[in-house]
Amino acid sequence: MAQDIHIQRALKHLRKADPVLEKVIRKAGPFRLNLRHDRFQALVHAIVSQQISGKAARSIWERLKNAAAPMSAATIRTLSIDELRKVGLSRQKAAYILDLANHVGDGRLELRRIGRLTDAEVIDALVAVKGIGVWTAQMFLIFSLGRLDVLPHSDLGVRMAIQRLYGLEELPNRETCHRIAEPWRPYASVATWYCWRSLDSL
Repeated sequence: MAQDIHIQRALKHLRKADPVLEKVIRKAGPFRLNLRHDRFQALVHAIVSQQISGKAARSIWERLKNAAAPMSAATIRTLSIDELRKVGLSRQKAAYILDLANHVGDGRLELRRIGRLTDAEVIDALVAVKGIGVWTAQMFLIFSLGRLDVLPHSDLGVRMAIQRLYGLEELPNRETCHRIAEPWRPYASVATWYCWRSLDSL
């Protein structure tokens, strides 16, 4: 219920602050974000999905869930690189997932307590894991922790949407994204979601 109130405030703010986004909100309809409550699985899934098609990622993910059931840092740590590769992971991704499991398992990354950290602290904690960069950490902030003011300025979809919506000649860089997004604060995550939705009509 509290989250619903925050979303209503966010939509009211964005409609008033940005006429361009107001049109997107009107066309796209209600804001819907299904949070991924299992934080470990969310991060593993993010690593699995890097730089491959959605279909391939789904196939590998299902095989990995079966191999490591019930999936947790503890079960992943019982598997070797070669066993992880058998589900379709590259050697590099298998190493990344094991590194994540080790960080969680030995307490270097406390996922149960990570929600108490600031956005910047969450990003710092996550990028210490091999295979997790700033973009993946930002997706975790939005889709697992439900943080409302995250702007993934390097996300290609966000950049494409900003270019199209604001009539730019080329894809915006970091500085341009943040300048355009300034009126969105403190609800940049909600605005980002609508940027993604605006691409659905392309």
